[in-house]
Amino acid sequence: MSKISSKRAAEPGARERNKLDKRDRIAAAAWELFARDGFEATTTAAVAERAGVGKGTLFLYAPDKDDLLMLVMHDRLAERTDRAFATLSARAALPEQLSHVFGSLYELYAEQPRGIGVAFVRLVSTARGPNADRVHAMTQATLSRIASLVRTAQERGDVADDVLPMVAAANLFAAYFFVLFGWLSGLSPTIEILRSHLDAMIALQVRGLAKPHGKPSKG
Repeated sequence: MSKISSKRAAEPGARERNKLDKRDRIAAAAWELFARDGFEATTTAAVAERAGVGKGTLFLYAPDKDDLLMLVMHDRLAERTDRAFATLSARAALPEQLSHVFGSLYELYAEQPRGIGVAFVRLVSTARGPNADRVHAMTQATLSRIASLVRTAQERGDVADDVLPMVAAANLFAAYFFVLFGWLSGLSPTIEILRSHLDAMIALQVRGLAKPHGKPSKG
């Protein structure tokens, strides 16, 4: 292979590394400024300057500040979700498994400035852009993983056969998100109370999903 052809073969890899480097710098700069100055006070111009890129370059990775927030939160949520499922006990009952997964995500929110979580929860349903799309796709993937836990619980006989796993997963995720919203709004002062509220809601839902033991007697 000639030197020219070898150089051309290496160029796509170099370009991809350069793109990833810029993306990482933009994400790191955005996170630093969101955490230090708050989401509302941070400007895309300040993020671009901090990352050492032009505003035009920044907009190639996130078309606006809302999508920039989706970028930084997606990476953190994806990493924490993968870790939670990787450390999940296959032998644990469904409520304990759900508490482990959702509790890990609550801890992520508790570790960062609350204002970032508030902004993310407020914007996630309406945000548009490539990073928002990735967040929505990640949410669907998480629902599928929860549905798999429900399906396994069905196979153990803990959940009724007529329960649709994806419907159950959506209901359980809604409970997680409802409690998260309450905590970010200041209704739950500590993460321990936050988790106890969720555990109670999960227990209630799982009881409703359980396979009935015998038919109720007629009056």
